[in-house]
Amino acid sequence: MQGGCCMLSTGWESDIQEMSYKILVINPGSTSTKLAYFEDEEKLFETNVFHDAPFLESLGEVNNQLGYRLELIRKFLDDNGIDLTGVDAIVGRGGASMSCIGGTYEANDKLLSDTVNAVSGVDHPANLGLPLAIELQKEYGGRVFMVDSPKTDEYCDLARITGVPGIYRTSSTHALNIKGTVRMHCRNKGVRYEDGNYIVCHIDGGMTVSAHDHGRMIDATNNAEGEGPFTPTRTGALPVASVIDYYFDNEHRNRIGIAENHYEDYVSRVKAAREILTRNAGLTGHFGTSNSDMIHDMVEAGDPKAVRIWDAMIYNICKTIGSMATVLSGNVDGIVCGGGLLRFDDLKQKIRERCEWIAPVSFYPGEVEHEAMAAGALRVLRGEEEPLVYTGEPVFRGFDD
Repeated sequence: MQGGCCMLSTGWESDIQEMSYKILVINPGSTSTKLAYFEDEEKLFETNVFHDAPFLESLGEVNNQLGYRLELIRKFLDDNGIDLTGVDAIVGRGGASMSCIGGTYEANDKLLSDTVNAVSGVDHPANLGLPLAIELQKEYGGRVFMVDSPKTDEYCDLARITGVPGIYRTSSTHALNIKGTVRMHCRNKGVRYEDGNYIVCHIDGGMTVSAHDHGRMIDATNNAEGEGPFTPTRTGALPVASVIDYYFDNEHRNRIGIAENHYEDYVSRVKAAREILTRNAGLTGHFGTSNSDMIHDMVEAGDPKAVRIWDAMIYNICKTIGSMATVLSGNVDGIVCGGGLLRFDDLKQKIRERCEWIAPVSFYPGEVEHEAMAAGALRVLRGEEEPLVYTGEPVFRGFDD
């Protein structure tokens, strides 16, 4: 993982180096809670506190896991002699709040309430990030922040409109990794993220390809909704009419055992197909596994199907990058790519071959979630940014006319 991802040169270095800030990052996942501890940009430890999956399942909804996860976090801190006394900030992973612009938000009652209640409709362990941070704040003090929520929405109006009145494109992206990676890139280049235009990609089990105009992500693929390239687990863009035909044709109905007089049951199963399309499609649909290393071994061995599907995935990534170049009218300062699949050299090489005519391509394999969360808090602690205030008002409700 890359360290010190987001700090920009401000000319204040001689003043701010005298102050050191301690930051704890909390990143809950499906079966574990990741923790990282920073002093300024330096990551002093990072760990993954694993949880008993059957026990989590027995608790029911995600909010019921709070006490269990908190107890295990405290045990980890005690067992490793980690004293959070004097911590300056605790950063909780953002969850299912209302949509908001990107940046660092200081926790308030409304943000906590909306996240706990999953007002945007996603019951995911990430919703526990802020509640866990608040509980630890009660014991150790410090300020609580959320950085670049997954509900970050900075779309331009034209990006929202589809060909069906009342259906709008929504922003649900890997915003934390995307913004963290491009900020890291800009820091490495000695430039400000807010001063340029970038195409930024997160390339992993899920993928996001996004267009950034002077610090705002004005368009992006919503891969969870079927946009952009297909991935190890997701369909990517599909011809809509063909999807309807596939799920409603008699052959498919007979294949899954739905009788003519059980149409309502059939419709309910069609709705359940959303789970299939977002978790068991893409490479998984073609090969029965999302294990990219296994599939890539087949590619290297020259398996014709594996080569064809793998290259098609890369082709679709590149095609989507090209579409984002048009969003920025061709004024692209860099194409910045992060994510786990960048461990494969042929994927990087083929992206360069197809896309480097647009702008220089840079790769940052892996994730930078923890660095991005810590850096967002650090910018506020150092006075480089004012914390944003969460109001609960979504960025977009529709057009007036």
